[in-house]
Amino acid sequence: MNKIFWPALLALTLSACGTTGGTQATVEDRTGGTADTKAATAGPAGGAETTGVGGTGVAGSAMEGSGKYTGDPRKAPASPLSSRSILFDFDSYVVKAEYRPMLEAHAGYLLSKRDARVILQGNADERGSREYNLALGQKRAEAVRRALAVLGVNDAQMEAVSFGEEKPRNEADTDAAYAENRRTDVVYADE
Repeated sequence: MNKIFWPALLALTLSACGTTGGTQATVEDRTGGTADTKAATAGPAGGAETTGVGGTGVAGSAMEGSGKYTGDPRKAPASPLSSRSILFDFDSYVVKAEYRPMLEAHAGYLLSKRDARVILQGNADERGSREYNLALGQKRAEAVRRALAVLGVNDAQMEAVSFGEEKPRNEADTDAAYAENRRTDVVYADE
């Protein structure tokens, strides 16, 4: 009897933990235009409806015939999706508030494209040991992953990796160069 009871109890417990409620998340428009909130449907049938920093959506292409960029919104120069680096202070892995609009735009894109995947590449400057910089780069990538998860992005769409000091953007030995190298880069898997 005990051999049947405990596996059945474990299976029921795990299945109960795996269910989620059908609640909808609200996305607030903070662009300065009309201040309405929109329900973001999470699921394969409907993507999230978000509004980017300029008041334009990030899921579709830009307006055609108006002289603006038409195509992939991630490559539009005026789009917050074209910004791909989050910079960090020395020996820190705290995501600064100034990157919130950019992260909200990337979260909106990932919510609207459920098959899109992103690789978050953590980096550090050359100061410190190789092991320390690998760990710091991982903490930076994980901090950005957590920030996107808070905005509703599915964990299956994100991967956090660390390059430590191995991929510097600027190889000079100056404070400005070090600041450029303390970053997490947002890289889409299909690019």
